[in-house]
Amino acid sequence: MATTRIMVVDDSPTDLAFIGAMLKRNGFDVILANGGEAAIKRATSQQPHVILMDLVMPGVNGFQATRIIAHAEATKHIPIIICTSKNQETDRIWGMRQGAKAYVSKPVVEGEILEKIDLLAGTRRVATTAAA
Repeated sequence: MATTRIMVVDDSPTDLAFIGAMLKRNGFDVILANGGEAAIKRATSQQPHVILMDLVMPGVNGFQATRIIAHAEATKHIPIIICTSKNQETDRIWGMRQGAKAYVSKPVVEGEILEKIDLLAGTRRVATTAAA
């Protein structure tokens, strides 16, 4: 079976490195995109299985990139998980309306993000953390 490709979209080099390393450690192939414009291009060209999308980015923000990716014919099948420090209910609702399939707040909890990826990508793994 092919390795599951996850694209991490963030303008923070620290968050890209942290989340990317966590995903690699858990057996995923990781694609990094520094911002919304790069995310749209890479989603089309590299067809990841799941996208982790930050919201607060210069230029094309995460809401805009999510809407574009979720509605484009070439990428609408790719589930998007918003992964952001914005933890207001209105942000979650707006993100889901743009086409996201899940929403998690930073700081990232490894077990939570892996569970959502597994659910959306159709992968199966042994739980590494206790259920909350």
